[in-house]
Amino acid sequence: MMIKNQKITPSHGKSFLLDVHAINDGTQRPVIIFSHGFKGFKDWGHWGLIGEYFAKEGFIFIKYNFSHNGTTLENPHDFDDLEAFGENNFSKELEDLGAVIDWVSSENSPLKSIFNGNITLIGHSRGGATSILKAIHDTRVHQLITWASVNAVDYAWRKERFVEKWSADGVIYARNGRTKQDMPLNFQLYEDFISNKDRFDIQKLSRDFNKPYLILHGDKDPAVSIESAKYLHQIFKNSKMEIIFDANHVFNGFHPYNLETLPKETVTLLDKSIEFLRKQ
Repeated sequence: MMIKNQKITPSHGKSFLLDVHAINDGTQRPVIIFSHGFKGFKDWGHWGLIGEYFAKEGFIFIKYNFSHNGTTLENPHDFDDLEAFGENNFSKELEDLGAVIDWVSSENSPLKSIFNGNITLIGHSRGGATSILKAIHDTRVHQLITWASVNAVDYAWRKERFVEKWSADGVIYARNGRTKQDMPLNFQLYEDFISNKDRFDIQKLSRDFNKPYLILHGDKDPAVSIESAKYLHQIFKNSKMEIIFDANHVFNGFHPYNLETLPKETVTLLDKSIEFLRKQ
């Protein structure tokens, strides 16, 4: 079965879309919920082919757009709503991910007949941090996998005087190299972090985390250093880490992705993820 652009409305009120890749043969299957990264979206590059790969291997794969990622319900492929992008924060992302879990777990879910109750979160890049926090705080999550993940919520604003200037200006801009857009980050992102510092403290929270956790990272990642993976592996004592050789930040995918087969580095990524999940 394929569900495309299912509308989800979290409690904050701004709706977003999700897709489901699964084989509906009556067999009970575990769910994987995939969270994209910064300046990402569910239909980027080879994420769709990745969904099909997991489905063929016996999983229900769900990918979705964060509500404030800059895309719209009418146009989920482009950043048409930069105002929303500027108002994104980790609290909203956690609420979005929670709404996806609610939808999966609902008595009225179209997946009810094939979902076996087991949920894995997979997060890429900044989506990794959101997935880590959700796995920590939500008992409905059984396993966690991160791909090229950042290792903290505040990774982007640790430079001296950065926050001071951000506060004074009220906004900073991140250049999107692909679309040539200057994407706003309003100061409320930092304020949300400060208001939830304990709830967002991955290092502190890692001490009591005992769910199965696999960390995957490419050794040629120019965006998030491999040291990030090593740090996560260090603080999450029960984690397992695997390095994907010759893989960049998106495991050698690209956008738009017009090939019918996945890069071999991506296949390695998926096979290691599946091997890990089948052992749980």
